Formats: sequence, structure tokens, C-alpha cells
Amino acid sequence: MTETTKTHVILLACGSFNPITKGHIQMFERARDYLHKTGRFIVIGGIVSPVHDSYGKQGLVSSRHRLIMCQLAVQNSDWIRVDPWECYQDTWQTTCSVLEHHRDLMKRVTGCILSNVNTPSMTPVIGQPQNETPQPIYQNSNVSSKPTADENANLGTVMRYEEIELRILLLCGSDLLESFCIPGLWNEADMEVIVGDFGIVVVPRDAADTDRIMNHSSILRKYKNNIMVVKDDINHPMSVVSSTKSRLALQHGDGHVVDYLSQPVIDYILKSQLYINTSG
Repeated sequence: MTETTKTHVILLACGSFNPITKGHIQMFERARDYLHKTGRFIVIGGIVSPVHDSYGKQGLVSSRHRLIMCQLAVQNSDWIRVDPWECYQDTWQTTCSVLEHHRDLMKRVTGCILSNVNTPSMTPVIGQPQNETPQPIYQNSNVSSKPTADENANLGTVMRYEEIELRILLLCGSDLLESFCIPGLWNEADMEVIVGDFGIVVVPRDAADTDRIMNHSSILRKYKNNIMVVKDDINHPMSVVSSTKSRLALQHGDGHVVDYLSQPVIDYILKSQLYINTSG
């Protein structure tokens, strides 16, 4: 397949990121590597979208801190960025609404008609003179002030391809996939949109059996072809890293915290005295 006939993908990860770990960043990298190896996809951007403060999870530190930690974690990445939109809303947003926001934003900013996994669009959508060097669509943004819609997108120069198919896919661990099977936890209409219209890229954690998980949900079975499971090293060291383990390590002064968090994130946590109390 040529560059213009491959599906161009933006990976979107929602979550608490309390704090963001090396495992979160590796999830993006592993997903991108896997999608590229299929020969059918080009990952052109990654978005980290921290949850709103009103999510109400015990020990959730302020989004102001979580956004800064996320920025520090991705500061050396040329393709992953942090998006503050979810944190800046008046209240908690569903995962479905976050996906729809980014889809609609990309339509406005790029003029692109985004396709979903069921009805791909072959419409020529983005054009640029062929002799110009393309820049990454997503670049790291400054979260110190509330952005406008266009600033929130923070798009670089539009891509040089005359025709592309672009999709936004939800990136998650197998623990989130498993939560789809818990009765009443997710709105079924939202699940239909998330899995049926957008699609999911799953990075297994703790050697989880994703086939077993999907068989426990009628919606996951229905849209099984829209769920891409990253099949790399199931014993990848980052697959057992979690924010919970990171917080416990910080509370107990465990030196293994350096295996879970990047040094700039650790430095910020210590400076801001986060997660010191057992409640955090």
C-alpha cells in the first residue's frame, strides 16, 4: 500500500493519568509500532486526554497538576501531545463525548471528512503542494492558559497527501476493555459509538486474555473486527506498570518508582508534594 492509501490514525487515550507513567507512554509506542507493522496504518498523532476533576475518583489530584505531569512525560515526543479540553469543561465528560469532540475538531481545523471503521470515506480531503516538507500534525502544547478551539487542536502544517483516510481510535489497556463487560458501568449507546463507529486499539496488561474478555460482551463480540489487539511481547515490562503502583511506591519511598515514572514527573511530584498521604 502507498502512503496515501493507508489509513491515517490518531490514537486517543483517556484516563486519570494520576500520575502518568512510563507504561502509558509505552502503550502509545507499542500501539504505533504494531499498527505500522500491519502495513495498513500510519499513526500521525497521539493524544493524552486527562479526565475532569469532577470524575470523583478517590485520590485524584487536581487537573492542573496532572496536565503538567503529562506535559513533562511527553516533552521529548514528536508525535504525542497532551490535550486539556476534557479538563477545561464544566463537568466530567464521557469517553464517547471526548472522541466526538476530537473528531469534530479535526473536521473544522483540517477540513477533513473523518471516516469511521464501518464506512470509510475515500473523499480527497487534505491537500498541500508536494514540494513542501510535512510537519507533525500534533505538537506539544502549552497548558498554562485555556486555549481556543483552534489553539486546542495545535495543528502543524497540514499533510502533503492529496487523499487520506483519517480515523481517531481509542487507545486503552485491557483493563478498560474488561470494564465494558461490567453491567451498568457503560452506557450501551456510547459503547456502540466507541467500538462501532470509532474503534479501539488495545494493549494487553498482565497477560490478559482479550479474547475471553470480548466474548463476555455482546457489543464487543458484535464489533470484534473493530478492536485491534496489540500482539507483541505479552511479558513486556511496562505491561505491569500502573498509576496505583506508582502512588504506593511514592508513599513508601520505594526506589522502584524510577521504573514507573520518568524523572521529570518524579521531580515535579516531589516538588509539589503530591501523593504523599496514603489517601492520595
